Amino acid sequence: MTEASIPEAEPVRLSRRDTALVIVDMQNDFCHPRGKLFVPTSPATIPNIRSLLEKARRSGVRVFFTQDWHDKDDPEFGIWGEHALAGSWGAEIVEELKPATGEVVVRKLRYDGFYGTSLDHYLSMHGVKNLLITGTVANICVLHTAGSAALRWHKIYVPVDCVSALTEFDLKAAFRQITFLYRGVLTRSELVELT
Repeated sequence: MTEASIPEAEPVRLSRRDTALVIVDMQNDFCHPRGKLFVPTSPATIPNIRSLLEKARRSGVRVFFTQDWHDKDDPEFGIWGEHALAGSWGAEIVEELKPATGEVVVRKLRYDGFYGTSLDHYLSMHGVKNLLITGTVANICVLHTAGSAALRWHKIYVPVDCVSALTEFDLKAAFRQITFLYRGVLTRSELVELT
């Protein structure tokens, strides 16, 4: 059995008019060493996401954040333990990536940023066709959000230096699924041009 291939990161040029940046779950519980479900590789992605975020802001690209947001008795805690509890420090988006005025924060109850949220409405309202998807965790919330976007006929682009996972295998598995199942394009933060 051979390892499935994952395409190389490639340069992409996207129009600011129909592109949005989606930052998935970059919250203290996942990205801070004191977080309840800390992803050890996530801090290394923060400067890369920040760079892409600044590029998006300069270009006038719309920015959306997903925020895992759970009540005290959420059934998901049976799988992962308590995390991203509504209103807690752990549920806050990390300081380095704080949303600016006018940027939309979508609170979600499950892995998928579209499930039970207003994200699809906002993207449709603004004519968004291309999504730059970043964040954590690669094979969980990033993958499910990317898949849901693709199934709504958005073209998805994933900067590989802006995504983290609990293991290297999980990261590669997510990239494989995103490119193979959903025809997503892998890129890097410095290879993204917004016009």
